[in-house]
Amino acid sequence: MDNIKIGFIGGGNMARSLIGGLVAAGVPPATLLVADPVADIRAALVTDFGIIPCDNNQALVDSCDVVVLAVKPQVLRTVATDLSPANEQLFLTIAAGIRTDSLANWLGGQVAIVRAMPNTPALVQCAATGMYAGADVSEQQRNVAESVMRAAGLVQWIEDETLMDAVTALSGSGPAYFFLVMEALEQAGQALGLPAQTARLLTIQTAFGAAKLALEIEEDPAVLRQNVTSPGGTTEQAIRVLQEGKLAELFDGALAAARDRAVELADQLDQPG
Repeated sequence: MDNIKIGFIGGGNMARSLIGGLVAAGVPPATLLVADPVADIRAALVTDFGIIPCDNNQALVDSCDVVVLAVKPQVLRTVATDLSPANEQLFLTIAAGIRTDSLANWLGGQVAIVRAMPNTPALVQCAATGMYAGADVSEQQRNVAESVMRAAGLVQWIEDETLMDAVTALSGSGPAYFFLVMEALEQAGQALGLPAQTARLLTIQTAFGAAKLALEIEEDPAVLRQNVTSPGGTTEQAIRVLQEGKLAELFDGALAAARDRAVELADQLDQPG
């Protein structure tokens, strides 16, 4: 990675998270470039990480081996059609809902493209990211793309691009589901008489601890749940209420709805502007 130049078109929160993670992992700041129309955003990234600013997207493309497209999906077509890619260059897009064939057409044809779907915990280097590599991506480029996205957290490759909509539904939107559950737990704790701050801190730490346990112990979540569910105990009663409320079916429906909406939005973004 030391000799590979990586450029970011767009310097928003997700780009900042990746740049910060790369620098923390030892990538030389002089190999990282950023182009953003807002001068203050460029300046802040230069100040915080020592990277190289560009005031022109094409100049960045001409200088880099990897171009990370970190702009909003609604403007990616405009950004991409103004670029002239070089040969054997990798484009890594983190714009939600943009299919690789659409992006390739906007960039002018046969281009190496990796599509990534990170989620907002990238802001604290705890992202869950699904990735798909187009047909023109080499093994080396695939490895580089993975290294870039690992700077923000966990990476999982998806071999069928249509399943990226399922990734969007599960992990892309997933943090909001957990925040909703945490919100409900906090409110329920307060309803039982706990002070608001106590209910909040107990909820957050319990969610963190459960996730950490699931990551570090090689057991399925179902087994971990059973391990803390003593017959006739308090947890069993709570789980019974949740199961009678058809929690699993609710999540089935929720993810299907999110997946279907992701498909709809991708179809809209494919339409001529």
